[in-house]
Amino acid sequence: MEGFDTSRAIAETVDREQSRLRRFIGSRVADSTVIEDILQDVFCEFVIASQLAEPVRNTTAWLIQVAKNRIVDLFRKPKLHNIPEEPGLRLEDWLPEPSADPEAAYARSELFAEFESALAELPPEQRAIFIAHEFEGRSFREVAEETGVSINTLLARKRYAVLHLRRRLQRFIDD
Repeated sequence: MEGFDTSRAIAETVDREQSRLRRFIGSRVADSTVIEDILQDVFCEFVIASQLAEPVRNTTAWLIQVAKNRIVDLFRKPKLHNIPEEPGLRLEDWLPEPSADPEAAYARSELFAEFESALAELPPEQRAIFIAHEFEGRSFREVAEETGVSINTLLARKRYAVLHLRRRLQRFIDD
């Protein structure tokens, strides 16, 4: 029963803090897609932190601090690509355009192969939510209702997938 109480507490915190946190992030970031990504990252971190032995003491302050850190990260790191919001897009749709330049074509094919390989390494649950959310444009609520898996679990799975993919694609990000 303890896990159920924790899940309920997490869901209540997300419901209570979501609007305030969205406004906070929105006052510093203009792109609504980026706002939602940061918001999602913050709540993923909260879900993970909530499962640790040492609980978060001042939830609002903790969430704001994590949001500040994500905003700083956003401006610190160059982005590899922005995945469009439209549902049903394939990886080819957001990769750099193929070029007559053999070096660019090679780099594109290497990135594509590395992404496919990294995606295939994910546990099936993480891969499924990543594809559903990023490429099919489905919401976490939609997937939760369809699968019976809690939104918090889906958020955590997606977070682990993103961390794995970022780690695997880091050399492309650095270049």
